Amino acid sequence: MKLTIVSNYINHHQIPLSNELYRKLGRDFAFIQTSRMEEDRIKMGWGSEVSSIPYLKLYYEEEERCARLILDSDVVVFGGVEDESYIRPRLCAGKIVIRASERLYREGQWKSISPRGRKKKYEDHTQYAKAPVYLLCHGAYVASDFNIVHAYPDKKYVWGYFPKVNTYHLDSLFFRKLHLDQYGKSEVRILWAGRFLKLKHPEYAVKAAKYLEQQHISFHLDMVGGGELEEKLKMQVKKWNLEQRVTFYGFQPPQNVRRFMEESDIFLFTSNHLEGWGAVLNESMNSACAVVAGSGIGAVPFLIRHGQNGLVYRNEHFQEFREQVLRLCRDETLRKQLGTNAYQTMVSEWNPEVAADRLYRFCEGLLDGSVQPEKEGPLSPAPLIAPREGYAYTRNAK
Repeated sequence: MKLTIVSNYINHHQIPLSNELYRKLGRDFAFIQTSRMEEDRIKMGWGSEVSSIPYLKLYYEEEERCARLILDSDVVVFGGVEDESYIRPRLCAGKIVIRASERLYREGQWKSISPRGRKKKYEDHTQYAKAPVYLLCHGAYVASDFNIVHAYPDKKYVWGYFPKVNTYHLDSLFFRKLHLDQYGKSEVRILWAGRFLKLKHPEYAVKAAKYLEQQHISFHLDMVGGGELEEKLKMQVKKWNLEQRVTFYGFQPPQNVRRFMEESDIFLFTSNHLEGWGAVLNESMNSACAVVAGSGIGAVPFLIRHGQNGLVYRNEHFQEFREQVLRLCRDETLRKQLGTNAYQTMVSEWNPEVAADRLYRFCEGLLDGSVQPEKEGPLSPAPLIAPREGYAYTRNAK
């Protein structure tokens, strides 16, 4: 079987899965990158591994060869590319295509009423309802969006991103999370990591720090990242006299962010509904953090079972968020329980090895005409979860 993935560019969230597929398929696997990576992502360390990847093909350097590979492969996974011209010849030829997509209507499903937008969705998606075209849903709300335009009926599957999953001796990992303040008292270590953008609500973390200080909690908040809100956040920390409680570290390479996670008790994931997936959730759960996450984030309903392996608050409900953070700060047993279960979720199911095995079996099934979806997790049938239902879904998940 010859399998090819086509995406705008490869990054450290995609490389582990691609490595596993390369181990299975060897020269029969390729990843085609269609665009040069943006400068800001390169500065964040996302492009450092690219030059040494044996299966990576650059469309903008080998256009004819890559176009032929897209057409001739047995299965092509296509996603993250706005320009449909890359995949249209294969679609017209009636060959197997697996689309991998985040949401169509991230800003609101009301946008589906646009006649021009519906025409575009028909051309790209709906007209292939009966063709051998399938959808991998990069987020819990993707299936609902595509259902609105009647695309891929009974052909939508749970998927996401699969960053590297590390294995730990949990007792040793939890020992690394033990911190003492300047008085020798146990201190809860809290982490926020990402770009300081409005959609990611980094101010939630700083406002929660103010609240925890008022509640006389011994804690320290690490803020990793940068962006347009950075100076405003630093001014708030100074205004509220939190300099001893909050530290800003700027952008850090991926391996350093993982180290912060490994040494943190609690991870705060505060993005709103504009966060299509959010791979930091995978990474923080793998690091056995007790996560507090917003229900609007694409990855949350797929990965978190509220009260079992993390805590979920209603999208953009700050007061509910801060109460959950306070609850975790006061309950060491709960922190450890959630962190342990989060870690098990990653090592047992949501990891590159499992995803590669399942995708390989799925593709073989497509070629044999005998697709067998998984019962749960990656490549199980995607549930139709409307954005307003995500909060309830995490509480009812098995």
